[in-house]
Amino acid sequence: MSHLHLPWRALLGALLLAASCLTAAAAPAALVLDDRQARVEAWPAVTVMVDASGKLDLAQVLAAPERFEPPTTAYATLGLNRDATWLRIPFSVPAEAREPRVLDIEYAPLNRVDLFLVQDGRVVQQAQMGNLQPFAERPIASRTHSVELLLLPGRDYQLLLRVQTLGARILPISFNTLSAFHARALGEQMLQGLLAGLGLCLVIYSLIQWWGLRDTLYLKYAILTTASLLFSVAQFGIGAQYLWTDNLWVEIKAPGLLALIAGAGTFLFVEHVLAGPDAGRYFSRVMKGGAIFLFGVALAYALDLIDVHLVSLVVGTVVLAPALMGMPGAIRRARRGDAIGGYFLVAWAGYFVTTALMVGLIKGRVDWGFLSMHSFQIGATLDMLIFMRVIGLRAMAAAAAAEHVHRERDVLLSLAHTDPLTGLPNRRGLNARLGAALPRCSPDHMLAVYMLDLDGFKQVNDRFGHDVGDELLVAVAQRLKAHLRSSDVVARVGGDEFVVMASGPHNERQAHDLGSKLLEAFEAPFDLSRQRCSVGLTIGYVLVPHDGTDAVDLLRRADAAMYLGKQSGKNCLRRGELDLVLE
Repeated sequence: MSHLHLPWRALLGALLLAASCLTAAAAPAALVLDDRQARVEAWPAVTVMVDASGKLDLAQVLAAPERFEPPTTAYATLGLNRDATWLRIPFSVPAEAREPRVLDIEYAPLNRVDLFLVQDGRVVQQAQMGNLQPFAERPIASRTHSVELLLLPGRDYQLLLRVQTLGARILPISFNTLSAFHARALGEQMLQGLLAGLGLCLVIYSLIQWWGLRDTLYLKYAILTTASLLFSVAQFGIGAQYLWTDNLWVEIKAPGLLALIAGAGTFLFVEHVLAGPDAGRYFSRVMKGGAIFLFGVALAYALDLIDVHLVSLVVGTVVLAPALMGMPGAIRRARRGDAIGGYFLVAWAGYFVTTALMVGLIKGRVDWGFLSMHSFQIGATLDMLIFMRVIGLRAMAAAAAAEHVHRERDVLLSLAHTDPLTGLPNRRGLNARLGAALPRCSPDHMLAVYMLDLDGFKQVNDRFGHDVGDELLVAVAQRLKAHLRSSDVVARVGGDEFVVMASGPHNERQAHDLGSKLLEAFEAPFDLSRQRCSVGLTIGYVLVPHDGTDAVDLLRRADAAMYLGKQSGKNCLRRGELDLVLE
């Protein structure tokens, strides 16, 4: 029966042989740096070896090539690990190649990278890079970690890199021609300059608004925007290149401190905007407590009481709290049509997506690329712009509320100074107008004040009812205004008593003529909706300043003149004690 197993044994052997061939084929092939490719990414050829002890030297590493294995993490990232890690990159330079090559590692926060260029088992070039190295001592004065390689055509090389860093081991390594290196560096500098310039403009604007308006929301926005801006500046090496060159404490501490401060500013900003019935009873207390906690963690980190891994844990958890806590209130606002709630939801959606990309890259689960590398910066810029829009909407809402208050105040003031039936100024409104006009009067620019009383109004009211009487009063008001200038004032100060203020008569004759004109205007009957009726006028008037300058006394004298006219037979015009009766 054993012969029956021979085919199966042969098949098993063939499968094992095929598997070994596939495994051998899976080993990374050496790179070829020919002049046709201006940029060659190194990751496809990378194998790694972790040195947990941190004590392996170059000779030991060269003697153990079998310990190098292809990375199991995402493209160009090895995740978070404090252990020293060796990278091996085999490559060859064709005989016809003439372009110099620059090795570039496009992740500024790496603490230390030791480079060994090996050919035929011996080191032909050695360099040290990393943000712990003074900027002036870097092989190339660049925001990234780069060095020009000393290569000879027609040779095979292996590049050994020893990487040790407290943060993420993101390793976008590439071999570039000089022109490609400078073009890529210039493009990134332009991008960082544009984004930094935008952030700086927003910070300056918010500080100016805070100083001018004394609105602390602008200050809170300035805190989170400044911290986010400087975090990006630190993360992409711009800070070490231009701002805090050779200050190693700032270079090491800045990313963690700025991330914590940005988180604290976000707590304060979101609380300021969303605090209210929609947010919940303890929302403000918890949000302010979160800001205080993050400021405390930042202080502890600055004093070396905690390490960067604890800071990363806090940033990855607590900093999400403003969005999680503010989301219910934002959803309630959005449902009732408040644009502020909708903008917050958009900002947080972008924040969660970009943060997830960045965290995945840091932990070695998301491939390195332009989007993932710049995801936090994109999300922070989006948040800065949306939050500024939120401030604008809030300012517009505050302005609308203030305008509504002013409008209500004006309405109340108008109601207090206006007769509700005719829409004319009442006695209070008349006093205000008269008080404002008296100081401007002079012998050459007089003011005539007429007290008018309707003749026959009581009979109309008694015969046809109050509805007809009210309609007649409205018609009287309209007729008076029709026979006066727009600058003149008509007021209703009693049941059927009106006052007219006419500015500009140069003498008593002009004032008398205007009064006569008003008397003549009431000779025609009033055609109301249901009745036709007639009423006349009795007018008493005074001239300012000839007859006085006290408002109360002037009205009293005009009223007395009108009363004398009533006693004299009505339908007449009188000035003070002068008997000027119009028959």
